[in-house]
Amino acid sequence: MNRVSFLIDGFNLYHSVKGAARQLNVKSVKWLNISSLCSSYLYLFGKDAVLKEIHYFSALARHLDKYDPGKVQRHEDFIKCLQSTSIKIELASFKRKMIKCPFCHRAITRYEEKETDVAISVRLFELFHLDLCDTVVLMTGDTDVVPAIQLVKNLFPEKIIGCAFPFNRKNYKISQIVDQHFKISSKQYVNHQFPNSVKLVDGTVINKPDNW
Repeated sequence: MNRVSFLIDGFNLYHSVKGAARQLNVKSVKWLNISSLCSSYLYLFGKDAVLKEIHYFSALARHLDKYDPGKVQRHEDFIKCLQSTSIKIELASFKRKMIKCPFCHRAITRYEEKETDVAISVRLFELFHLDLCDTVVLMTGDTDVVPAIQLVKNLFPEKIIGCAFPFNRKNYKISQIVDQHFKISSKQYVNHQFPNSVKLVDGTVINKPDNW
């Protein structure tokens, strides 16, 4: 049996999903059933492949709520839908950073998402170190995970690391060091959407947000 776990870079996937909507000329495909999407690719890892775990890494952009009221609530509702499919959620945070404008030299506040890449790297190591799965598939196109991939491949040569590149996010460097990789098409996002109303385990119903 080949136990397969997926590690999802939430923001990398989010920007891919937005790009896919533009390419498809549709309103949005954000209401993505990630569990269904991951399961659809299990066949690539052999007839004995079984889905072990899915970990979703992201952060709540609370600093943007004042510009887009309800943004955080929509993300939280989406996360609850993901949890209803047994996806494990791992949230990092945004850190405020002061920078100097190169033109007017005034101090400007910027927010940077922190800890996600480290969290993905740590989880990758843990899954193999504790022998919790045989294959890990990273869903990202971000090269920040490259050092972790290289280290883990040296420490656990018997394990397999794959990469599912989100639409329009393929990364050559990652593709050269993983054991297996494939691209997710924009149409796959359309094919793996949650129903308009998702019923949670406790009976709560979450409706698809407008414009999603």
